[in-house]
Amino acid sequence: MTVPEPHASTHESTEPVWSEEPTPVCPEDLSEGTWELLRAEAMRAMKKAYVPYSSYPVGAAGLADDGRLVGGCNIENASFGVTLCAECSLVSDLLMSGGGRLVAFDCVDGEGNTLVPCGRCRQLLFEHGGNELILNMPSGRAPMSVVLPEAFGPDHLSTTRTDHNAKH
Repeated sequence: MTVPEPHASTHESTEPVWSEEPTPVCPEDLSEGTWELLRAEAMRAMKKAYVPYSSYPVGAAGLADDGRLVGGCNIENASFGVTLCAECSLVSDLLMSGGGRLVAFDCVDGEGNTLVPCGRCRQLLFEHGGNELILNMPSGRAPMSVVLPEAFGPDHLSTTRTDHNAKH
């Protein structure tokens, strides 16, 4: 998993120009070394958690289909209901760093124990990784299709819009 080096450009743009396209990453490419990198990133992210109320830090890491590692941590708020889960923070990092699809995901608590994403976060991860996203769970690694079977997603909305528009 390497990110191509930008090459010099004569344009005034601040956007980097890539010399080559990154090699797409798919679930079949996941090695134990990849999972070790994800765990290290999740631990790094967990140390950045803002948890003054629960004292329960959570860190998450994901591998994007272009080889980028993205991370997130939980960010609490005094009104509790607007607290951000680590998965929300991770998806923000994914989108802010170029988008793409998640291929692999890991999540840890303050002791480094593997955590299970809550239902809301499973839905969020499904939206950005689909059925093929592989999650490291306490019981072992599993695809999202097992972790969130028969998930509701963007395809359902496009079908509904098409059906609704056809009736009017």
